[in-house]
Amino acid sequence: MTFARELAVAEELARRAGALILGYFDTGLTVETKLGNEPVTRADREASELIVTGLTAAFPTDIIISEEAPDDARRIDTGRRVWFVDPLDGTRDFIRGRHGFAVMIGLCEGGRPVAGVVYQPHGDRLYRAAPESGTVLVDDRGTRALHCSDVTDVEKIRLVASRSHRTPEIDRVKAALGIDDEMNIGSVGLKLGLIALGERDLYVNPSSKSSAWDTCAPEALLVHAGGRLTDLAGKPLRYDSGELKNLKGLLASNGRVHDAVVEKIRPLFFPEG
Repeated sequence: MTFARELAVAEELARRAGALILGYFDTGLTVETKLGNEPVTRADREASELIVTGLTAAFPTDIIISEEAPDDARRIDTGRRVWFVDPLDGTRDFIRGRHGFAVMIGLCEGGRPVAGVVYQPHGDRLYRAAPESGTVLVDDRGTRALHCSDVTDVEKIRLVASRSHRTPEIDRVKAALGIDDEMNIGSVGLKLGLIALGERDLYVNPSSKSSAWDTCAPEALLVHAGGRLTDLAGKPLRYDSGELKNLKGLLASNGRVHDAVVEKIRPLFFPEG
């Protein structure tokens, strides 16, 4: 299945939401705090409403889950298609006037991500992915297919890490793996996009605070480029359980180094096995 219509609708909505968000960029928006001590702005909420309304109109029988909207327990039914939406991933970067934020719209079937888009309004860069078309990047250079790097040596890994959520645990990971090369950016989608591009090889997030909307679209684009996304123990992420949070963190890679990384960092996070 090509998911051509799904991608077309998601891309249009992501671009519209991105334009809305850019209209608020660096304008001194009021920042509120929501559950979990996370920041939220008018841009987050209006982008969410735009996307949810558009997806509902286009696919009325699908379940739509957005970070800025109420949960829907029907998403647990693996017989239903479920969209996971993060209307403004990287809100902290957005608030601070940085460009590491993105609009993310992903589709799950059978509890697994199958297609999605990640759109970075700054620079007009859009990743899209589906099974038959693979992962592509659309930007000012045109449209090009993406493939993860061929790096297999753990000590040659190029790490991408959070800018606003970085913790000392990342330094422990780097020491365990012998990594010196690190860059930082806000959005999860943009981090995994860099791995899909072959410009980075690994992302490690020890936090238990990320949710399904943070990973659905990014997982689709990473997997269709040859990479892998799991929890820190190497287990697949779940999109069909009652828990929306990724309680055991995130580990994204080019695929080739994944198992070796899991074995080396497991004692840091699961010392009792």
